[in-house]
Amino acid sequence: IFRPEAGQGIHPREASRHHIENSASVLSECLKDANVSVQDLDIISYAAGPGLGPCLRVGAVVARSLSSFYKIPIYPVNHAIGHIELGKLLTGARDPLVLLVSGGHTMLLSFLNQQWRVFGETLDITLGQLLDQFGRSIGFASPCGKNIEELASASSNYVTLPYSVKGNDVSFSGLLSATKSVSEKSKTDACYSLQETAFAMISETVERALSFTSKKELMIVGGVAANKRLSEMLTDVCKRHGSKFFVVPLQYAGDCGSQICWTGLLESQVKKGVLLKDTFVTQSWRLDSVKVDY
Repeated sequence: IFRPEAGQGIHPREASRHHIENSASVLSECLKDANVSVQDLDIISYAAGPGLGPCLRVGAVVARSLSSFYKIPIYPVNHAIGHIELGKLLTGARDPLVLLVSGGHTMLLSFLNQQWRVFGETLDITLGQLLDQFGRSIGFASPCGKNIEELASASSNYVTLPYSVKGNDVSFSGLLSATKSVSEKSKTDACYSLQETAFAMISETVERALSFTSKKELMIVGGVAANKRLSEMLTDVCKRHGSKFFVVPLQYAGDCGSQICWTGLLESQVKKGVLLKDTFVTQSWRLDSVKVDY
């Protein structure tokens, strides 16, 4: 896993170089652990987006090479949908309202007419970016969510911060700037207040979406799903609405190959793989633009 230095974000060039240098060994290790060879594979799926372009291209090149050489069908996968599909598999959720919160997404989603529909999202930075950018400003290395959660648990002193919910969308940029100012006096109070404010904003939008959709399940996926305080607040929301609460297991909350493998397998049940000339990488590939046939 590529990990930047403390106080630094992920640089696309450095991350892609890491992927290039490690792709062969990671592939060999995975095949060895699964006790299979490439020839045993029925399909090859890869993350076509959204994400950092240089990193996505490394994965696409590896997938194309294997597909071409071994004549195995290839499937481009939307990695955000991968979060959702693996979450449903592991939690047993059947028809949930989905909260996708990560470094790349902050979205409330419901499935309707073969597409994921958005019932609220961020208007600027994501929840994951909020936590990481603030964490880096006080010296943590990305991802910073766990460090912020630990510091927040050491305080109960709430400092008033900007709370911005517009319709059913959220805005975190003002909250980030204000929290940086608070951190100059107390990092623990800043972490506590940041979590309480941001998660309250998310909880408000979830509650409104549950009321509108009448869903009886809420599932949270994405890297920020690992935060226990967020789960506590959303559990309370679900209790008020008589809805079941599901959270993806910690080890599968962040981006992982299992999401891409499983979603590719689902797609292979209803369609053939794409031609190599039709494979692609799209940095900003919105999941609500994807038709889901399976």
